[in-house]
Amino acid sequence: MLKNILKIAMRNFWKTKSISIINILGLSLGIALCLIIALFVRNELSYDRHFLNSERIYRVTSDIVFGGNVLNMTFAPAPMAEALVEEIPEVEASVHFRNQGSFLIKRYEDNIKENKVIFAGKDFLEVFDIPLVQGNKRGALDEPNTMLISQSMADKFFKGENAVGQSLVLDNSTDYKVTAVYEDIPENSHFDFHVLLAAEGLPEAKSPQWLGNNFQTYILVRPNADQQEMNQKIAAMADKHLTPLLKQVMGEDFTLEKFRESGNRVEYALQPLLDIHLHSDLLGEFKANFSITYVYLFVAIAIFILLIACINFMNLATAKSSSRAKEVGIRKSMGSDRADLVFQFMTETFLMSLISFVLAVFIASFLLPFFNDLAARNLVLPVESIGFYASLLIGSILVGFIAGIYPSIFLSGFKPVKVLKGDISNGMKSVTVRSSLVVFQFSISIILIFSTIVLFSQMRFIQNKNLGFSKDQVIMVHDLYALGEQKQTFKQEILRSSLIEMGTLSGFLPVSGTNRSDNPWWVMGRDIQDQENMVSIQNWKVDFDYIKTLGMKMVQGRDFSLEFPSDSSAVIINESALNNFNFEGDPIGQKITTFSGNNVTGLNTEDLEVKTVVGVVENFHFESFKENIGAVLMYVDPNPSGIASFKFKTQDAQEVLQLLESKWKELAPGQPFTYEFLDERFSSMYASETRIGKVFASFTGFAIFIACMGLFALTAFTAEQRRKEIGIRKALGASVNSLVLLLSMEFTKLVLISFFIGAPLAWWGMSKWLKNYQYRIELGWGVFIISAIVVLLVSWTVMGLQSFRAAISNPIDSLKSE
Repeated sequence: MLKNILKIAMRNFWKTKSISIINILGLSLGIALCLIIALFVRNELSYDRHFLNSERIYRVTSDIVFGGNVLNMTFAPAPMAEALVEEIPEVEASVHFRNQGSFLIKRYEDNIKENKVIFAGKDFLEVFDIPLVQGNKRGALDEPNTMLISQSMADKFFKGENAVGQSLVLDNSTDYKVTAVYEDIPENSHFDFHVLLAAEGLPEAKSPQWLGNNFQTYILVRPNADQQEMNQKIAAMADKHLTPLLKQVMGEDFTLEKFRESGNRVEYALQPLLDIHLHSDLLGEFKANFSITYVYLFVAIAIFILLIACINFMNLATAKSSSRAKEVGIRKSMGSDRADLVFQFMTETFLMSLISFVLAVFIASFLLPFFNDLAARNLVLPVESIGFYASLLIGSILVGFIAGIYPSIFLSGFKPVKVLKGDISNGMKSVTVRSSLVVFQFSISIILIFSTIVLFSQMRFIQNKNLGFSKDQVIMVHDLYALGEQKQTFKQEILRSSLIEMGTLSGFLPVSGTNRSDNPWWVMGRDIQDQENMVSIQNWKVDFDYIKTLGMKMVQGRDFSLEFPSDSSAVIINESALNNFNFEGDPIGQKITTFSGNNVTGLNTEDLEVKTVVGVVENFHFESFKENIGAVLMYVDPNPSGIASFKFKTQDAQEVLQLLESKWKELAPGQPFTYEFLDERFSSMYASETRIGKVFASFTGFAIFIACMGLFALTAFTAEQRRKEIGIRKALGASVNSLVLLLSMEFTKLVLISFFIGAPLAWWGMSKWLKNYQYRIELGWGVFIISAIVVLLVSWTVMGLQSFRAAISNPIDSLKSE
């Protein structure tokens, strides 16, 4: 029996090979896209799970509101790591990190710049039990000037040698001894550093200062420890250590109750390691995380694409129902019951589903490299896994059932008396089901189109908005410390070129990945025990040409100038700082004050630093558009370092690069020359959103394509059902245009219904997404109009082609039996 069913299936496949090929290709494409999304989602959910005891590792996060600033950070005080082990019984081990940017590393003469370097506490390997390739984990980071390196770093510097006991020179000044080599940390981790330096040699790591937040702290807790209980204990511990320090600053009358009543807070909490990649977007992340919202979104897209593909399968199967109607009538007349027919049609569907899954694997393998480029991932199909093939088999059965159950019931429901007379309008005569399927398909398509337009509009808004500074034609040269005492010489030599307009030396720039420093300031003479007088503000070290080079606009006062020796104690503030300080009268000439001291020695409330406001600069964006513009204060640094930024005139950037590199090699031989364009660094702040937008747009295109196949099928179905009507109309003189309009209008109504369902849903969803941005576009009518035009043009094109084909058919073919 099965052999006979397979023979009939192959005969019908060959008889309607064009429809069968469309069926298989449409289903294969939908399944392939689902496979890719499934791989992507699995990868995102796997982050940090490779660490032993990953479910018992937590990160300390901080929530600070003070001086007009709201800071949600990954940072905690330096002494907290040790205090957690000593004061909270549930904590088994702790480690803290201090990220100080890139380092120049060499073994002999030539330096290599390495970005993935971080200072780590001595118990790093107790918290993160990373397998070692060489060395012993006991005491690996106990001594200053020791380091752990990854396998790839060992291969780079000690190829074929034992790296343990050997030394590398960092920043041309300090020798670090390698104590162990660890396996490369997998990519699906929220951090992947190649060099871990012993924090024991870092003065800040030994600081008793609880008011400074500059270390990322992780803990390993004992089994069955309760996160909420630990949070309460951490809050009590922090209050105990912070209260004496805040009294020292605010006065003996200070109490935490008054502090919190005034709207301020300093709170610490635990965040599970496994939540970081998908549930965290804090200041100080080691690298950009993903979002669980996008994971849900991609899962939804995968489900919708698969459903659209299955719906197409249904519609294409029923569209050619007339070719199977007489077969059904004859088989029923010969004694076949409905169950036999359902089994026949379901077997055919399962066969096509299995073929589609096999073909989908090849399509997915072809599309996966393009997806990896768009999503910045390295996904591979697990073709060596037995579970992969088992999943494909189960998936083919499930998809075959979903796609085949409706056509099987529909086709097996024909009445033999009617179909043998040529009447195939039996059974599901109402178009309600099929119309609903089209409405569903295009509602999803409209949501995707609308969302894609909004996403790209927001990205374009970010790129084109007035940032308050000029990011175009500015090149950044990194690692100025490699020039030693010749930093100013390098700047002056470059400025002599006619290619260069202006230049500045400063590690503080209005893009991510550059220096930041935050301190409390207040207007001189005001009572600092009144917490509203304290302003938490960014302190940026700049030179005299900083504002001019970056094209910032002064709104009050003047820029720094060499003509004013007093500018060594002058500051320029932005408009946000001006509002926070709430000066009485003209801000120019007013004096502001902060504490002198550092995180190592602690605060010195007697020794104060006083600066004079000489200018106010227009607000400029220096963090993500998701954040409000914070307060910034700039002052002249007599010994600037970090980055040299040059504004160039020519459109030939290569010529500028040659100039910079030749002068660099002349002044810093053997030191790597690294550069970056300011506009590219700015764009990298939104690289994740841009990648998501491109991936989203790609899947939107595929979804629309598959949906249009469904519309093509339903148009064909309707034309087949109405072929006698079309023949009669043509015989009575109806034109081709009127027939095309007649056949298309029914589906145009369905598409319009889809628009009125999908557009409001998309507006609601994207309005919520845009709320993540403090600076965003407004959702006007333009987005609705563009979405409607796109979907109508696409649908009319598909419907028009099929309707035209039906309209030009010879009426004799449809009426000859009447």
